[in-house]
Amino acid sequence: MTGLRSGELAAAAGVNRQTLRYYERRGLLAAPGRTLGGHRVYPAGAVTTVRVIKAAQRLGFTLDEIADLVDTGRGHARSDADLRERATAKITEIDARIADLTAMRDTLRAALDASCHDLRDCAGSPDCPIPFTHLAEPAGSA
Repeated sequence: MTGLRSGELAAAAGVNRQTLRYYERRGLLAAPGRTLGGHRVYPAGAVTTVRVIKAAQRLGFTLDEIADLVDTGRGHARSDADLRERATAKITEIDARIADLTAMRDTLRAALDASCHDLRDCAGSPDCPIPFTHLAEPAGSA
């Protein structure tokens, strides 16, 4: 039987063997053939599949989303699995996270500029830029 053993595939794709088994369990990677000795043997194309999965993860896709996208490439497409639609939705999600992170950074910079040294003291100050100052108010004073 020709192909790649688990260790060879893992090395070629830049993952470990446990990752391969996990992808198999998740249905992202087809179950490999076996040698007479029971060793897994993957087709050469499995390297590309694993690299695609890892690249999609780096782009922010979840394994469930990747499973749908990989199925699309195999001709088992669902109408909601189109890469263009998924990429557009992921960009919107990333833009929202960037906006949230930017607001967090700006609030922390404002706290530094306001010379906040202690969250408890800062939260009690009317000049506190941290948006949770209402939490410092006694119950019933709002």
